[in-house]
Amino acid sequence: MRIIIGGGGRVGSGLARALRSEEKDVVLVDNDARAVKNAQGMDILVLHGDITQRKKFIEAGIESAEVYVAATNSDERNILSCALAKHVHAEETKGKGNLMTICRVRNPMFVDEHKSGRLAKWAGVDHVVHPVDGAIERLMSGLRSSSLTEVIPFEADAYIVELDVKSEAGGVVHRTLRDSGAKVEGGMPLIVGLKRDGMIGKVPGADDQILPNDRIAIATAGESSFNRILRIFGHEAVDFPDKPKVAIFGAGLIGTRLSKAWLDANGKVTVVERDLEKANNLAGSDIGNRSGIEIIHGDYQDKELLAEIEISSHDIAISALDDDHASIAAALLASDMGVERTGLIMYDADLVDVVRRMGITFSVDRKRVAIDTILARIHSELPGPYAVLSSVPDVIGICLPVNDNVKFAGKTLKEASLPEWCKVAFIQRRNIHDEWETLRPSPSKTILEDDRLTIFLPPDRVDDLEKKFKV
Repeated sequence: MRIIIGGGGRVGSGLARALRSEEKDVVLVDNDARAVKNAQGMDILVLHGDITQRKKFIEAGIESAEVYVAATNSDERNILSCALAKHVHAEETKGKGNLMTICRVRNPMFVDEHKSGRLAKWAGVDHVVHPVDGAIERLMSGLRSSSLTEVIPFEADAYIVELDVKSEAGGVVHRTLRDSGAKVEGGMPLIVGLKRDGMIGKVPGADDQILPNDRIAIATAGESSFNRILRIFGHEAVDFPDKPKVAIFGAGLIGTRLSKAWLDANGKVTVVERDLEKANNLAGSDIGNRSGIEIIHGDYQDKELLAEIEISSHDIAISALDDDHASIAAALLASDMGVERTGLIMYDADLVDVVRRMGITFSVDRKRVAIDTILARIHSELPGPYAVLSSVPDVIGICLPVNDNVKFAGKTLKEASLPEWCKVAFIQRRNIHDEWETLRPSPSKTILEDDRLTIFLPPDRVDDLEKKFKV
């Protein structure tokens, strides 16, 4: 499969790296010489040029491509390049081929155009990626704890949580996973990824040991399980309030979406916005008219204002500003004034790890969410999410369907004899209400036709596993 990526920034280069680890044929095009130079060590074809020029798509081999991803920072250039890519592909293949186009956008207006079906008609865009809602979902889950480094939702109340192992985890450290199972009350959580300094990440087996400072990824069902996981691996667990009181700094797109999400989660929301027009727009909206929200026009870095709204009585403070540095300053001030949990949705991925060391509870990298979302679109034959683990980058999670072509449908998980290099994290099955439910995998669990399995594995094994599932 040849995949052409327009844009060699953080999203484009991260996407190229993930696809190359699957041994896909990748071409990256960018008109920035620095981006081109940075991408040249990835064993991919890198072209310096403009993605709105016809000749550059021909040079990239558009006739043999199956996917084009527009991932620059400009919505307009991305949309234009998708339209051009479709046209050039049709000309070069004489209308016999099919090219999927995926467009990264920031303006929600284009999301609405896509949902209405119009964007595909006038611009040839098959899929739009706008990662704000996905980033908010990760942030809200991650704020339930001060010790989780990452939370990845996998639909149907299934989650992957990532954290470091503390030396205080006496029941599990310096023991194999097999031995730890007998020491942990209620059973050992399912570890699907393990990373140790100086070693590549892996899907661990029963004979692998857990050591202090290991980074692990755990498959679990329900946010209520997070505290148990934290305690097992040596972290302090703090109960999360049923009706959290949340302060949100900024009433722009992200702040508005955050407000709605917390109101929907039974929270009480206080929004502080410096811009009077933005504050009035939110106050006059359907969200602003809901009970449980208060909108304040003022400066989120004004200590007197924060004291007046009793910021210390809030359970959570989240900065949703367009400027990362202003967001960090506002969150740190709220923390200094007594807010226990603070959160950020970041534009600059390099700052995500930095702010945790500064005391921010949880931050989300929008660009990382965008990469995962684009990967899921590329693997459109798969029924669920696709995620690259942040703490264990050599392991990915994919969702595969159990259809009538799969030979082990009707057999137990043990009888299915899946390869040792992969691990089933979740079995998801439709209930009598036609809703997906998540089941914990066990060797005796029977796999039924129409189930879907979330499986973690090395990225270069994806094609092998898809063949086994007849995808």
